[in-house]
Amino acid sequence: MPGRSSSNSGSAGFISFSGVESALSSLKSFQSFISSGMDTASSVALDLVETQTEVSSEHSMDKAMVEFAIMDRELSQYVQAVQSAINHVKEEPLEKIPDLKLLVEKKFLALQSKNSDADFQNNEKFVQFKQQLKDLRKRYGLQAEREADGTERLDEDMIVTQSQTNFTCPITQLEMKKPVKNKVCGHTYEEEAIVRIIESKHKRKKKACCPKIGCSHTDVKMSDLIQDEVLRRAIESHKKKKDRPSE
Repeated sequence: MPGRSSSNSGSAGFISFSGVESALSSLKSFQSFISSGMDTASSVALDLVETQTEVSSEHSMDKAMVEFAIMDRELSQYVQAVQSAINHVKEEPLEKIPDLKLLVEKKFLALQSKNSDADFQNNEKFVQFKQQLKDLRKRYGLQAEREADGTERLDEDMIVTQSQTNFTCPITQLEMKKPVKNKVCGHTYEEEAIVRIIESKHKRKKKACCPKIGCSHTDVKMSDLIQDEVLRRAIESHKKKKDRPSE
């Protein structure tokens, strides 16, 4: 139980939750490690698709992403349960304060009872991972499930040629090096260029419009931008081929 004073003038001001809050801070820090693990698993999975490694290896990365998403969900729920329990205790008079550990467990189990696979659709990194895999398979002419049924693959050079127009940033008109995609309208820009526009507009208390000609999205935010790993890989692959000395 948290330490408390012998004063009877209410519980909120006399119970110290510093130890609990310190533990919560550590748990929240651990979430950053889960996020880094998801980034690594995602990068490895894309490497496997790009090199057309056996499907079982790719599936192992998919499984790892699911495990990371489950850990992230459970950790978030536990943090939520602890915070809810603290708020509950703060509202109770000293003589009615419940056992904090049991209260946290009760609230945690209540949150877990509502779990479902649909929760993963709320995990941005997991959703982004699945979309990037889909986009990269499509770029290389692979079927969504990579079935070994002898279906003829599209010619990679043709795919790259069709995509070359997407390599150019609509802001700088140069080939992108670090492309980011707008989750709202789907357009892609050089990260530094679009960030500069957003920051400049916000300093003047104005909204940033999507710089792609014809786009109706008039309020681009930093939170709308995600790294377009598939396009970055395609650009690098194209550049390597272009710079390769002809035999």
